[in-house]
Amino acid sequence: QVQLVESGGGLVQPGGSLRLSCAASGFTLSTYGVNWHRQAPGKERELVASISSTAGNTNYGDSVKGRFTISRDNAKNTVYLQMNSLKFADTAVYYCSAAKAFITYWGQGTQVTVSS
Repeated sequence: QVQLVESGGGLVQPGGSLRLSCAASGFTLSTYGVNWHRQAPGKERELVASISSTAGNTNYGDSVKGRFTISRDNAKNTVYLQMNSLKFADTAVYYCSAAKAFITYWGQGTQVTVSS
């Protein structure tokens, strides 16, 4: 069964850190490009970070550059999003997606809340 499962969300204070995980089952995640997206209440979904399947090239949205890092652990079939220096504006549901050719898989999302 093909699945993408996000985990690692939670409640954190401004300036804190979280690491989100996107774990794949039923397919080899390393052969897919992976994106992290987020959606805050009342806002459109936003692309946060991407990592390519082969060279592992990364790209980030302007709002998270220098604070977030996307990475892979191919042995664990998992992609991570390390989030540092979190801000109130980072509060959202975070989703990962994996894409190759005409196939895209989505996870169910994990809530990140930045609050004092």
